[in-house]
Amino acid sequence: MSMLEEIKSKLKKLDKKLSELRVYLDIDKNEKVLKELEAKMAGPGFWDNQEKARSVIKELKKARAVVDPYFECRKEFDELGELIVIVDSDDKGSIDEVRGSLERLEKDVDALEFKSLMSGELDSNDAILSVHSGAGGTESCDWASMLLRMYSMWAEKNKYKTEIIDILPGEGAGVKSAVMIVSGAYAYGYLKSERGVHRLVRISPFDSNKRRHTSFASVDIIAEVEDDIEVDIKESELRIDTYRSSGAGGQHVNVTDSAVRITHLPTNIVVQCQNERSQHKNKATAMKVLKARIYELKLEEKKKEIEKENAKKRKIEWGSQIRSYVMHPYSMVKDHRTDYETSNVNAVMDGALDRFIEAFLKWKARK
Repeated sequence: MSMLEEIKSKLKKLDKKLSELRVYLDIDKNEKVLKELEAKMAGPGFWDNQEKARSVIKELKKARAVVDPYFECRKEFDELGELIVIVDSDDKGSIDEVRGSLERLEKDVDALEFKSLMSGELDSNDAILSVHSGAGGTESCDWASMLLRMYSMWAEKNKYKTEIIDILPGEGAGVKSAVMIVSGAYAYGYLKSERGVHRLVRISPFDSNKRRHTSFASVDIIAEVEDDIEVDIKESELRIDTYRSSGAGGQHVNVTDSAVRITHLPTNIVVQCQNERSQHKNKATAMKVLKARIYELKLEEKKKEIEKENAKKRKIEWGSQIRSYVMHPYSMVKDHRTDYETSNVNAVMDGALDRFIEAFLKWKARK
Protein backbone atom coordinates (compact mmCIF):
# COMPACT_ATOMS: atom_id res chain seq x y z
CA MET A 1 0.00 0.00 0.00
CA SER A 2 1.37 3.41 -0.98
CA MET A 3 1.68 6.22 1.56
CA LEU A 4 -1.19 8.08 -0.11
CA GLU A 5 -3.47 5.03 0.03
CA GLU A 6 -2.55 4.51 3.69
CA ILE A 7 -3.53 8.12 4.48
CA LYS A 8 -6.86 7.69 2.66
CA SER A 9 -7.53 4.49 4.65
CA LYS A 10 -6.85 6.28 7.94
CA LEU A 11 -9.11 9.17 6.92
CA LYS A 12 -11.92 6.72 6.24
CA LYS A 13 -11.55 5.25 9.74
CA LEU A 14 -11.46 8.74 11.26
CA ASP A 15 -14.66 9.65 9.41
CA LYS A 16 -16.42 6.65 10.99
CA LYS A 17 -15.04 7.48 14.44
CA LEU A 18 -16.17 11.12 14.20
CA SER A 19 -19.66 9.99 13.22
CA GLU A 20 -19.77 7.71 16.26
CA LEU A 21 -18.49 10.47 18.53
CA ARG A 22 -21.22 12.81 17.29
CA VAL A 23 -23.70 10.34 18.80
CA TYR A 24 -21.72 9.46 21.95
CA LEU A 25 -21.10 13.13 22.81
CA ASP A 26 -24.68 14.11 21.93
CA ILE A 27 -23.38 16.93 19.73
CA ASP A 28 -26.78 17.81 18.24
CA LYS A 29 -28.34 18.25 21.69
CA ASN A 30 -25.36 20.22 23.01
CA GLU A 31 -25.37 22.44 19.93
CA LYS A 32 -29.06 23.22 20.54
CA VAL A 33 -28.36 23.98 24.22
CA LEU A 34 -25.48 26.25 23.17
CA LYS A 35 -27.74 28.30 20.87
CA GLU A 36 -30.38 28.62 23.59
CA LEU A 37 -27.82 29.81 26.14
CA GLU A 38 -26.29 32.28 23.69
CA ALA A 39 -29.78 33.67 23.05
CA LYS A 40 -30.29 34.11 26.81
CA MET A 41 -27.00 35.98 27.11
CA ALA A 42 -27.98 38.31 24.27
CA GLY A 43 -31.37 39.04 25.87
CA PRO A 44 -32.18 42.25 27.75
CA GLY A 45 -31.45 42.36 31.48
CA PHE A 46 -29.22 39.26 31.38
CA TRP A 47 -26.78 40.71 33.90
CA ASP A 48 -29.48 41.99 36.27
CA ASN A 49 -29.30 38.73 38.21
CA GLN A 50 -25.56 38.09 38.62
CA GLU A 51 -25.97 34.63 40.18
CA LYS A 52 -28.27 33.43 37.41
CA ALA A 53 -25.96 34.93 34.77
CA ARG A 54 -22.96 33.06 36.19
CA SER A 55 -24.96 29.82 36.12
CA VAL A 56 -25.81 30.34 32.43
CA ILE A 57 -22.17 31.11 31.57
CA LYS A 58 -21.09 27.97 33.42
CA GLU A 59 -23.52 25.85 31.39
CA LEU A 60 -22.36 27.59 28.22
CA LYS A 61 -18.74 26.63 28.94
CA LYS A 62 -19.77 22.99 29.53
CA ALA A 63 -21.56 22.83 26.18
CA ARG A 64 -18.68 24.54 24.40
CA ALA A 65 -16.18 22.11 25.94
CA VAL A 66 -17.87 19.35 23.91
CA VAL A 67 -19.19 21.12 20.79
CA ASP A 68 -16.19 23.28 19.84
CA PRO A 69 -13.52 20.51 19.85
CA TYR A 70 -15.82 18.24 17.84
CA PHE A 71 -16.42 20.78 15.07
CA GLU A 72 -12.73 21.75 15.05
CA CYS A 73 -11.90 18.08 14.39
CA ARG A 74 -14.57 17.84 11.73
CA LYS A 75 -13.26 21.01 10.03
CA GLU A 76 -9.68 19.64 10.06
CA PHE A 77 -10.97 16.35 8.63
CA ASP A 78 -12.84 18.08 5.80
CA GLU A 79 -9.80 20.21 4.91
CA LEU A 80 -7.58 17.12 4.82
CA GLY A 81 -10.14 15.32 2.67
CA GLU A 82 -10.08 18.19 0.14
CA LEU A 83 -6.28 18.35 0.21
CA ILE A 84 -5.75 14.63 -0.36
CA VAL A 85 -7.72 14.82 -3.62
CA ILE A 86 -5.25 17.23 -5.23
CA VAL A 87 -2.00 15.80 -3.78
CA ASP A 88 0.29 14.13 -6.32
CA SER A 89 1.35 10.64 -5.23
CA ASP A 90 4.92 11.47 -6.33
CA ASP A 91 5.09 14.73 -4.32
CA LYS A 92 6.85 13.48 -1.18
CA GLY A 93 6.95 16.92 0.47
CA SER A 94 3.17 17.40 0.21
CA ILE A 95 2.47 13.84 1.36
CA ASP A 96 4.69 14.33 4.42
CA GLU A 97 2.82 17.55 5.21
CA VAL A 98 -0.55 15.76 4.93
CA ARG A 99 0.72 12.90 7.09
CA GLY A 100 1.80 15.37 9.79
CA SER A 101 -1.64 17.02 9.76
CA LEU A 102 -3.28 13.58 9.92
CA GLU A 103 -1.24 12.60 13.00
CA ARG A 104 -2.30 15.82 14.78
CA LEU A 105 -5.93 15.17 13.86
CA GLU A 106 -5.71 11.60 15.17
CA LYS A 107 -4.49 12.94 18.54
CA ASP A 108 -7.36 15.46 18.66
CA VAL A 109 -9.91 12.75 17.85
CA ASP A 110 -8.37 10.49 20.53
CA ALA A 111 -8.86 13.32 23.04
CA LEU A 112 -12.51 13.58 21.97
CA GLU A 113 -12.93 9.82 22.32
CA PHE A 114 -11.43 10.10 25.82
CA LYS A 115 -14.13 12.63 26.73
CA SER A 116 -16.84 10.26 25.41
CA LEU A 117 -15.93 7.86 28.24
CA MET A 118 -17.45 10.34 30.68
CA SER A 119 -21.16 9.74 30.36
CA GLY A 120 -22.09 9.74 34.06
CA GLU A 121 -24.86 11.99 35.32
CA LEU A 122 -22.46 14.25 37.20
CA ASP A 123 -19.28 13.85 35.12
CA SER A 124 -19.51 17.34 33.60
CA ASN A 125 -19.72 19.02 37.02
CA ASP A 126 -17.10 20.74 39.14
CA ALA A 127 -15.24 18.53 41.63
CA ILE A 128 -14.75 18.80 45.39
CA LEU A 129 -11.43 17.18 46.20
CA SER A 130 -10.42 16.21 49.75
CA VAL A 131 -6.97 15.03 50.84
CA HIS A 132 -6.38 13.37 54.24
CA SER A 133 -3.09 12.21 55.70
CA GLY A 134 -2.98 8.63 56.97
CA ALA A 135 -0.58 6.27 58.71
CA GLY A 136 2.88 7.82 58.94
CA GLY A 137 2.68 10.98 61.10
CA THR A 138 4.70 13.93 59.76
CA GLU A 139 5.64 11.86 56.71
CA SER A 140 2.02 11.34 55.67
CA CYS A 141 1.16 15.02 56.33
CA ASP A 142 3.97 16.01 53.97
CA TRP A 143 2.72 13.44 51.45
CA ALA A 144 -0.81 14.87 51.67
CA SER A 145 0.56 18.35 50.84
CA MET A 146 2.49 16.89 47.90
CA LEU A 147 -0.72 15.35 46.53
CA LEU A 148 -2.55 18.66 46.98
CA ARG A 149 0.18 20.38 44.95
CA MET A 150 0.01 17.62 42.30
CA TYR A 151 -3.72 18.11 41.77
CA SER A 152 -3.36 21.91 41.78
CA MET A 153 -0.74 21.65 39.03
CA TRP A 154 -2.88 19.19 37.04
CA ALA A 155 -5.77 21.66 37.26
CA GLU A 156 -3.57 24.55 36.16
CA LYS A 157 -2.29 22.58 33.15
CA ASN A 158 -5.89 21.84 32.14
CA LYS A 159 -7.04 25.44 32.71
CA TYR A 160 -9.27 24.60 35.68
CA LYS A 161 -9.83 27.05 38.51
CA THR A 162 -8.97 25.86 42.04
CA GLU A 163 -10.01 27.17 45.44
CA ILE A 164 -8.87 25.71 48.76
CA ILE A 165 -11.83 26.16 51.10
CA ASP A 166 -10.46 24.38 54.15
CA ILE A 167 -7.02 23.30 55.33
CA LEU A 168 -5.67 21.81 58.56
CA PRO A 169 -1.87 22.11 58.77
CA GLY A 170 0.24 19.22 60.04
CA GLU A 171 2.04 19.62 63.35
CA GLY A 172 5.53 19.33 61.89
CA ALA A 173 5.03 19.77 58.14
CA GLY A 174 2.45 19.46 55.36
CA VAL A 175 -1.27 19.17 55.97
CA LYS A 176 -3.48 16.80 57.91
CA SER A 177 -6.39 17.52 55.60
CA ALA A 178 -7.49 19.94 52.90
CA VAL A 179 -10.55 20.51 50.74
CA MET A 180 -10.24 22.09 47.29
CA ILE A 181 -12.92 22.92 44.72
CA VAL A 182 -11.80 22.31 41.11
CA SER A 183 -14.03 24.27 38.72
CA GLY A 184 -14.41 23.65 35.01
CA ALA A 185 -16.17 21.42 32.50
CA TYR A 186 -15.79 17.70 33.33
CA ALA A 187 -13.59 18.30 36.39
CA TYR A 188 -15.44 15.55 38.30
CA GLY A 189 -15.41 13.19 35.31
CA TYR A 190 -11.62 13.37 35.15
CA LEU A 191 -10.82 13.46 38.86
CA LYS A 192 -13.13 10.66 40.01
CA SER A 193 -10.30 8.30 39.03
CA GLU A 194 -8.27 9.65 41.96
CA ARG A 195 -10.59 8.48 44.75
CA GLY A 196 -8.73 6.12 47.09
CA VAL A 197 -5.52 5.62 49.05
CA HIS A 198 -2.20 6.80 47.60
CA ARG A 199 1.09 5.29 48.84
CA LEU A 200 4.51 6.95 48.78
CA VAL A 201 7.90 5.22 49.19
CA ARG A 202 10.96 7.46 49.53
CA ILE A 203 14.03 8.39 51.57
CA SER A 204 12.55 10.57 54.28
CA PRO A 205 13.70 14.22 54.37
CA PHE A 206 12.71 14.18 58.06
CA ASP A 207 14.92 11.21 58.98
CA SER A 208 18.51 12.13 59.88
CA ASN A 209 19.52 8.51 59.18
CA LYS A 210 18.18 8.77 55.61
CA ARG A 211 16.05 5.66 55.91
CA ARG A 212 13.32 4.66 53.49
CA HIS A 213 9.78 5.44 54.68
CA THR A 214 6.32 4.50 53.42
CA SER A 215 3.54 7.09 53.75
CA PHE A 216 -0.18 7.05 52.99
CA ALA A 217 -2.83 9.64 52.21
CA SER A 218 -6.40 9.29 51.00
CA VAL A 219 -8.13 11.30 48.30
CA ASP A 220 -11.90 11.69 48.07
CA ILE A 221 -13.72 13.20 45.09
CA ILE A 222 -17.37 14.24 44.98
CA ALA A 223 -19.25 16.20 42.34
CA GLU A 224 -20.53 19.67 43.12
CA VAL A 225 -24.27 19.62 42.48
CA GLU A 226 -26.20 22.32 40.67
CA ASP A 227 -28.58 24.68 42.45
CA ASP A 228 -31.56 23.27 40.55
CA ILE A 229 -31.05 19.81 42.08
CA GLU A 230 -33.35 19.33 45.05
CA VAL A 231 -31.66 18.27 48.28
CA ASP A 232 -33.85 18.58 51.35
CA ILE A 233 -31.76 20.07 54.17
CA LYS A 234 -33.74 21.26 57.18
CA GLU A 235 -32.26 24.02 59.33
CA SER A 236 -33.29 22.08 62.45
CA GLU A 237 -31.04 19.19 61.35
CA LEU A 238 -27.93 21.36 61.26
CA ARG A 239 -25.44 22.27 63.97
CA ILE A 240 -23.47 25.33 62.92
CA ASP A 241 -20.28 26.24 64.79
CA THR A 242 -18.01 29.22 64.17
CA TYR A 243 -14.33 29.38 65.03
CA ARG A 244 -11.16 31.26 64.19
CA SER A 245 -9.21 30.19 61.11
CA SER A 246 -6.31 27.82 61.72
CA GLY A 247 -4.31 29.18 58.78
CA ALA A 248 -0.59 29.75 58.86
CA GLY A 249 -0.96 33.52 59.25
CA GLY A 250 -0.09 36.43 56.99
CA GLN A 251 -2.50 38.73 55.21
CA HIS A 252 -5.13 36.00 54.68
CA VAL A 253 -5.56 34.89 58.29
CA ASN A 254 -8.98 35.55 59.79
CA VAL A 255 -8.88 37.79 62.86
CA THR A 256 -12.51 37.08 63.73
CA ASP A 257 -14.41 33.85 64.28
CA SER A 258 -15.52 33.72 60.63
CA ALA A 259 -14.68 30.08 59.88
CA VAL A 260 -17.76 27.85 59.77
CA ARG A 261 -18.27 24.17 60.57
CA ILE A 262 -21.64 22.56 59.73
CA THR A 263 -22.74 19.17 61.03
CA HIS A 264 -25.70 17.45 59.37
CA LEU A 265 -27.10 15.55 62.34
CA PRO A 266 -29.10 12.80 60.53
CA THR A 267 -26.07 11.66 58.52
CA ASN A 268 -23.28 12.99 60.77
CA ILE A 269 -21.66 14.59 57.73
CA VAL A 270 -19.32 17.42 58.78
CA VAL A 271 -18.11 20.14 56.41
CA GLN A 272 -16.20 23.31 57.08
CA CYS A 273 -14.87 26.38 55.29
CA GLN A 274 -12.41 29.01 56.47
CA ASN A 275 -10.94 30.64 53.36
CA GLU A 276 -13.19 33.74 53.31
CA ARG A 277 -13.11 36.64 55.75
CA SER A 278 -16.90 36.75 55.72
CA GLN A 279 -18.75 34.24 57.93
CA HIS A 280 -21.69 34.48 55.53
CA LYS A 281 -19.55 33.47 52.52
CA ASN A 282 -17.92 30.63 54.45
CA LYS A 283 -21.35 29.33 55.46
CA ALA A 284 -22.59 29.50 51.85
CA THR A 285 -19.56 27.54 50.59
CA ALA A 286 -19.86 24.97 53.39
CA MET A 287 -23.56 24.49 52.55
CA LYS A 288 -22.62 23.91 48.91
CA VAL A 289 -20.21 21.13 49.93
CA LEU A 290 -22.77 19.66 52.37
CA LYS A 291 -25.40 19.60 49.62
CA ALA A 292 -22.99 17.75 47.32
CA ARG A 293 -22.14 15.16 50.00
CA ILE A 294 -25.78 14.52 50.88
CA TYR A 295 -26.70 14.24 47.20
CA GLU A 296 -23.92 11.71 46.64
CA LEU A 297 -25.19 9.71 49.62
CA LYS A 298 -28.71 9.75 48.18
CA LEU A 299 -27.43 8.50 44.84
CA GLU A 300 -25.70 5.61 46.55
CA GLU A 301 -28.85 4.71 48.43
CA LYS A 302 -30.91 4.98 45.25
CA LYS A 303 -28.65 2.51 43.48
CA LYS A 304 -28.62 0.20 46.51
CA GLU A 305 -24.86 0.30 46.54
CA ILE A 306 -24.18 2.09 49.78
CA GLU A 307 -23.47 -1.16 51.66
CA LYS A 308 -21.11 -2.26 48.93
CA GLU A 309 -19.31 1.09 48.96
CA ASN A 310 -18.96 1.03 52.74
CA ALA A 311 -17.55 -2.49 52.55
CA LYS A 312 -14.91 -1.25 50.11
CA LYS A 313 -13.68 1.46 52.45
CA ARG A 314 -10.35 0.58 53.97
CA LYS A 315 -7.94 2.14 56.41
CA ILE A 316 -5.43 4.61 55.04
CA GLU A 317 -2.51 2.22 55.42
CA TRP A 318 -0.63 -0.71 53.90
CA GLY A 319 -2.44 -2.93 51.41
CA SER A 320 -5.31 -0.57 50.60
CA GLN A 321 -3.69 1.72 48.04
CA ILE A 322 -5.00 2.37 44.53
CA ARG A 323 -1.68 3.82 43.39
CA SER A 324 1.95 3.63 44.52
CA TYR A 325 4.55 6.37 44.02
CA VAL A 326 8.06 4.93 44.49
CA MET A 327 11.01 7.36 44.66
CA HIS A 328 13.53 4.91 46.16
CA PRO A 329 15.19 2.46 45.46
CA TYR A 330 13.84 3.04 41.91
CA SER A 331 11.43 5.49 40.25
CA MET A 332 7.92 4.33 39.40
CA VAL A 333 4.29 5.35 39.71
CA LYS A 334 1.88 2.43 39.28
CA ASP A 335 -1.90 2.29 39.38
CA HIS A 336 -2.93 -1.03 40.94
CA ARG A 337 -6.38 -1.04 39.31
CA THR A 338 -5.32 -0.56 35.69
CA ASP A 339 -1.64 -1.64 35.92
CA TYR A 340 -0.66 1.53 34.06
CA GLU A 341 2.76 2.74 35.20
CA THR A 342 5.51 5.23 34.41
CA SER A 343 9.06 5.77 35.63
CA ASN A 344 8.75 9.57 35.39
CA VAL A 345 7.73 10.28 38.99
CA ASN A 346 8.71 13.95 38.82
CA ALA A 347 6.39 14.59 35.87
CA VAL A 348 3.48 12.93 37.70
CA MET A 349 4.11 14.99 40.83
CA ASP A 350 4.06 18.06 38.58
CA GLY A 351 0.54 17.18 37.45
CA ALA A 352 1.04 14.78 34.51
CA LEU A 353 -1.97 12.61 35.38
CA ASP A 354 -3.83 12.38 32.08
CA ARG A 355 -2.49 8.93 31.13
CA PHE A 356 -3.55 7.53 34.53
CA ILE A 357 -6.98 9.13 34.21
CA GLU A 358 -7.44 7.81 30.66
CA ALA A 359 -6.36 4.30 31.69
CA PHE A 360 -8.85 4.37 34.58
CA LEU A 361 -11.78 5.53 32.43
CA LYS A 362 -11.09 2.84 29.83
CA TRP A 363 -10.73 0.22 32.57
CA LYS A 364 -14.00 1.36 34.15
CA ALA A 365 -15.80 1.24 30.79
CA ARG A 366 -14.79 -2.41 30.34
CA LYS A 367 -16.12 -3.47 33.75
